[in-house]
Amino acid sequence: MEEPDWSFFRESLLKWYRADRRPMPWKAIDNPYHIWLSEIILQQTRVAQGLPYFERFVAAFPTVNELAAAEDDVVMKLWEGLGYYSRARNLLKAARMVAFEFGGEFPDTYAGLLKLPGVGPYTAAAIASFAFDRQVAVLDGNVFRILSRYTNDSTPIDTGKGKKHYQMLVDDALGDTSAKRFNQAIMDFGALVCTPKKALCESCPMAARCAAYRVATVYERPLKEKKLKRRNRHFHYLVISDDKERTIIEQRLDKDIWQNLYQFPLLETNSSDVETSSLATHQDWPEFLPAGELTFVKRSRPFKQQLTHQTIMATFHQFQWKAMPKKVSAAQVVKNKLLVNFAFPRLINKFFADKSLLLDLF
Repeated sequence: MEEPDWSFFRESLLKWYRADRRPMPWKAIDNPYHIWLSEIILQQTRVAQGLPYFERFVAAFPTVNELAAAEDDVVMKLWEGLGYYSRARNLLKAARMVAFEFGGEFPDTYAGLLKLPGVGPYTAAAIASFAFDRQVAVLDGNVFRILSRYTNDSTPIDTGKGKKHYQMLVDDALGDTSAKRFNQAIMDFGALVCTPKKALCESCPMAARCAAYRVATVYERPLKEKKLKRRNRHFHYLVISDDKERTIIEQRLDKDIWQNLYQFPLLETNSSDVETSSLATHQDWPEFLPAGELTFVKRSRPFKQQLTHQTIMATFHQFQWKAMPKKVSAAQVVKNKLLVNFAFPRLINKFFADKSLLLDLF
């Protein structure tokens, strides 16, 4: 691999950059709370999807201290639909650390920011440079892609060695220019020009020195060493209601997907092709549910949700329980009109939204 011309790269990037190309409320500010909030929301989330959530969080919790004082369920409900709910849990943990341990002030160094729950190297670099003008280069998916193409580098980006390698490359690319401006420029460039599938190579200001463009390997970069393995899971939800318009829900407390969100009582099987009548003999059938007192109402179509490492197929089995007590074990008996106050996984919200089911849950 020939030695990259980082001076040309840097000058071309900064000449191309204009802040008004991607106007966003967290850009060109030095408010660490807003910058941190936006960066957490945008982890694993596109800007178009994350922007309304950012605006809702800022409106509900104008300061980090107000967010720290919020109830967990309120925050999880506001996060509902964004997915990757560990981010929301870490959001609260970090807010409470800042509020109660740091006196409401965010750490102003890269090393200090790394101590916050949910803040990794990229997020710490972004906050440090944007909020505190620290000279730290960001390294995220956009930056990996741009650097690997510009240098035509085949080093895998998903290994410890690869991440160290690309950190050295981005540090070389940054040089002594302002990290605040450079970081925003390279992130915007990856979102608008050097995109994953439809890169604007013909109009790219760096094309003349882009090694991958020269040898037609643009869409072969960057490389990953590990192939993503997904497993299939089959969920069967028990939707138990009574004639008083109440339904049983429970909170997911195990260390699994959707932790702390709410759901209907759940049975997980090895297949979606399971007869409703056989569910009562499943080893995980809830002890508090007397199968003989339940009247089957209807069974839903299968619902699918694709997560990063697993595919969830869910079927909802609706039953009527006329003698439902006011309280059942650790689960909750909730008035149907109050279900909107609880945060559910997207899969269950799809079920709620399926008007063909003719459910009177709201």
